[in-house]
Amino acid sequence: MAGARIERLVTSGTFSLDGGTWDVDNNVWIVGDDSEAIVVDAAHDAAAIAAALGGRTLRAIVCTHAHNDHIDAAPELAARTGAPILLHGDDLPLWKQTHPDRMPDGELSDGQVLTVAGVELTVLHTPGHAPGAVCLYAPDLAALFSGDTLFAGGPGATGRSYSDFPTIVDSIRHRLLTLAGDTVVHTGHGDATTIAAEAPHLQEWLDRGF
Repeated sequence: MAGARIERLVTSGTFSLDGGTWDVDNNVWIVGDDSEAIVVDAAHDAAAIAAALGGRTLRAIVCTHAHNDHIDAAPELAARTGAPILLHGDDLPLWKQTHPDRMPDGELSDGQVLTVAGVELTVLHTPGHAPGAVCLYAPDLAALFSGDTLFAGGPGATGRSYSDFPTIVDSIRHRLLTLAGDTVVHTGHGDATTIAAEAPHLQEWLDRGF
């Protein structure tokens, strides 16, 4: 764990689904030390991500889900670094919309543990925003990488194909709110939050009948 740290890179591009396209800023998370790292969500700009990595060995490119804005730079980053792309199998239909000729290199599964720089990150399958959405929990860093499952203010969006609102609320309630309250939630877009800060927002949704 010596020297393990979390770095944030913001990249800009577009999100496209169901015939619409929107401009977005994405958080790319780099977890590691001075010698090795993993990237959580290779969004938009492989060159910028590679530059942020410097000379470190990239152990894996982890996709929290397969919406295009979170995976569009993954194949190029993999080609630059030799790192494998990892994705939950339930999101392959979404992946193929963006990269029909390039499959991920490995599958993520619930409970799987990834290790980098002495830090363990546990994969939590949290469907709802997408069928194969996952979060990564690193208790030694008091950190959760939530992708688009949980944001400051509540659950991620569920208004488009492959998403379901009751499912995302259930995922957050049973998989995320059970974590330590001081866990910092590093989101796919926007500012960080904590588990404790989001508990009241989820209760609001539960009070509405979900």
